[in-house]
Parts: sequence; structure tokens; C-alpha cells
Amino acid sequence: MNTPDNNPLQNDNPKAPAGIIIAAMKGGAGKTIATLGLIRAMALGGKRVIPFKKGPDYIDARWIAMAAYHDCYNLDPYLMSRDVIENSYIQRASTGDISVIEGNRGLHDGVDVEGTCSTAELAKWLRLPVFLVADCTKVTRTVAALVMGCRDFDRDVNISGVILNHIVRPRHQDIVARSIEHYTGIPVVGAIRRLKSDPLPMRHLGLTPADEHKKVTELLDTLGETIRESVDITRIMDIAQQNASGHMVSNREVQDIPAGSVTHAQQDGTRPTVGIIRDQAFQFYYPENLEAIKNAGANLIFLDSINNTEIPDHVDAIYIGGGFPETQADRLAANTSFRQALREKAMKGMPIYAECGGLMYLGQNIVWEGKRWPMTGILSWDFHVHKKPAGHGYTILEVVKQTPFFRRGTILKGHEFHYSVPEPGHGALPCQNLSDGAERLTCRVKRGNGFSSGMEGISTKNVFGTYTHVHALGHPDWGENIVRAARAYRSSGKL
Repeated sequence: MNTPDNNPLQNDNPKAPAGIIIAAMKGGAGKTIATLGLIRAMALGGKRVIPFKKGPDYIDARWIAMAAYHDCYNLDPYLMSRDVIENSYIQRASTGDISVIEGNRGLHDGVDVEGTCSTAELAKWLRLPVFLVADCTKVTRTVAALVMGCRDFDRDVNISGVILNHIVRPRHQDIVARSIEHYTGIPVVGAIRRLKSDPLPMRHLGLTPADEHKKVTELLDTLGETIRESVDITRIMDIAQQNASGHMVSNREVQDIPAGSVTHAQQDGTRPTVGIIRDQAFQFYYPENLEAIKNAGANLIFLDSINNTEIPDHVDAIYIGGGFPETQADRLAANTSFRQALREKAMKGMPIYAECGGLMYLGQNIVWEGKRWPMTGILSWDFHVHKKPAGHGYTILEVVKQTPFFRRGTILKGHEFHYSVPEPGHGALPCQNLSDGAERLTCRVKRGNGFSSGMEGISTKNVFGTYTHVHALGHPDWGENIVRAARAYRSSGKL
């Protein structure tokens, strides 16, 4: 993806970057369609859009990145401190013409009754205007009451405009728009007609990954045209610019975040090389995590577990992200040479860090829809994929046994979203005995579902697999730990 050169803020009291937040009163109201279409329309109109996604999301973020022709970054008040969020936003947003942040769930929804970690809280932290997407299905004047409620619930949230969605006909649009503007004083900046069918393919609790869609460009261009015709983009841009001119960035020191595409990382013979398995099976990577590994002193090389037949000798560690390996299980199983190569590397002590889908790939088999597909066999467990989530939400882990990447006593905050459940395969030890065997569970689950029996983080040799996704901005030493393990393996002569 195209990523601009970094332009650190140098002024003592610089202007805040222009940006907006797209929110809604509930999940499924249409904010993703509005966000994708708006970003695409702006990008096609020549604007450099820096996109963000609020919350722990890979799938929406990937779609958003494709719409913007630019990496999409995550801002998560649960996983990151306010200072970290402000710093990341200011540094990245300052490189573009405008930033667009897609919220998640309802505007005021958080992890508790106070709305902690909500989109509204993020809007207040960053002092950004909010554009509320209103689902107008089978409703007219009542939408004004709902908008008024969102406005009055927290007056510190700057709701600057409303985008109507699922509008049936002009009269429907007219009465809803006039009601909102009359009773709330908030302008309606656009209205999206009800589409005959949902243009975005769905799977499980969200979108199908963009990498699996065959006509992504065509679909995004269509959404961009729809929004261009339905929404007053100029007015939204004007509101964003006016809001930015009225706010100044605080005088606190802003840390430099090196930008630049990680896709073409410079190869340097003095640096260890970390292989990233990224393909149709494993797609879930925060760009900040890849940046963290690179900035900690490693070269990155991207590997394909479906089409590559071997792992290059100069690779010193492997990072396998999440995804939906069950949908590619036949192709993963068919690539015997790559599976064998990864297993041999693991047995020789290569550090391997695997999350969720990557964890499943390390097992003996993936069992899905009545079929059993062989995987790498690095772990002696099978992963059975079910129709309902086995783990979904934020997690907190306490490292209670030393791991290749985390010291005892470390507290990890992340999130999990998986449909698979591990079951002992041939030769697997019972869960309660894992800590004493070649495979061990290293983390106590303080929040979440985890691997099994209240434990997480299965490890053997220098392999660590977990259902928990960690964001590098919430754990500054995460990338350093992976690079440290890679250096150690390289220094050992890769025996």
C-alpha cells in the first residue's frame, strides 16, 4: 500500500490534523458502507486519506485500507493508553489531507456502564467531529429523537452531522431530514438509498475478508460513486477543517513513529530476518505490529503457506497471524513441503509466534464440516471448528511460566475471536499435565476464554501459540521480544 513519508510535528503549538469519526447508534446501521464509500470517494477525488478503525478489528480495517489505498491503523482505548492513541493519531493523520476513523458498535457502547473505551470517548480524546449514520428502516420522525438522545447523553461529544441510511423514497428522506434538523439543529449531510442487497459479503459476525473477494476494486468504486452521489462530501471536509482550525495539539512531546511501507522492507545483512506468513489463509496483521518488528531491528520477508514450497535459510523467526485457515484447509494440507519445512524449523528451535488462525496451523489437524485436514503437527492438538464462537472479546493473560517471547509476570491485554476448540490429538497430553510435558500452557486467563481450562499460550521449544491477538502499541516490547528471539536463534548457528 502507498504510505507517505513521515512528517513529525515540529511546531510548539501546531494545528490538529483534520479528521472525522463515522459512528452509529448500533452495529449494523451501515457505518461500514458509509465509511468505505466516503473514503473511496475522497481518495478518487484526489485526497490523501489516512484511515483508522476504532477497536480490535482486522477485517473492516483491511477493507478500509483498500478503499483508501493506504494502511489502516487501529485505535483501541482498551488496548492502548490515551497518550499512545493521541500520539499515533497525530503522527499518522498529519501526513494526509484528512483522516477518517470508523467507530464500532453504538456511539456510546463500551466495556462498562460508564462507556469506557467507547467511540464517544475516543472522539473526546481526539476532539474530532462525529458523523452519525442513522438506520431509517421503517421509521421517520423517531430518528430525530434518537439523534437528540445521542447528542444529549454526552454534550462533550461533537456530533456534527447525520448521514441517513436505508432511505426508501424522497418523501421518506424529506421528513426524516427535516425532523432531525428541526429538533436537534444538527445538519443532515447525506442520505443513502436502500440497496436491493447488501453489497458487502458477510461471514460469521462480520465481513468476509477482502482478500477473499474477487472484485474488491469494482465493489469499492461502486460504493464510492454511491456516496459521492448521496453525501455532501465538501460539507464534511469543511466541517473537519473548521474543527481542526479550532483545536491545537498539546505541547507534550510527540514521539516519532517511523512510517513507510513494511511490504518492501530494506534487506540488511546485519539484521535478523522475520518471516511473515501472509496469504489467503493468514491475513490478520496490524500494520503497527509489522512496523514494530521492523523498527526493533529486523528485516521482513513475506511467505505464502499455500504456494511457497520452502522457507528461505536466512529466515530467523516466523510470525503467523490470524485468519480463516479452515476455508483454505484443503490448500494448506496439499502443500506438504511447506508444512514439513515449518515443522523442521520448529524442531530445530526457530522462534515461531502464532496467533489464532496461526495457532490452528501449528496443530495436527483442522477438523471442519466433517473433514479432517492435516496441518504442521508442531503441536499435538487438533482444532475443531464450530458454527458458534468459542471465544469472542477482550482478553487479559498473566504469564505464569517462562515463554520464548514473554517473561513470567507479564500481563498481556488483547482480544480473541475464534470458532475453533482445541482437542487432544494423537499423543497429546491432558491439559492439566501440559505444564510438565514438552508442551506447556504458560498463561493464566484473567479475562476471556483462552486455550483450555483457564489457561492460554501453548509453548514447545521456541514456539508460542495463542488465541489472543496483541497490539504492539499496547505492548511496546512486543516487537523487540520477537526480534530478540530471532537474533538469539541466528547467533546459535541455527542448529
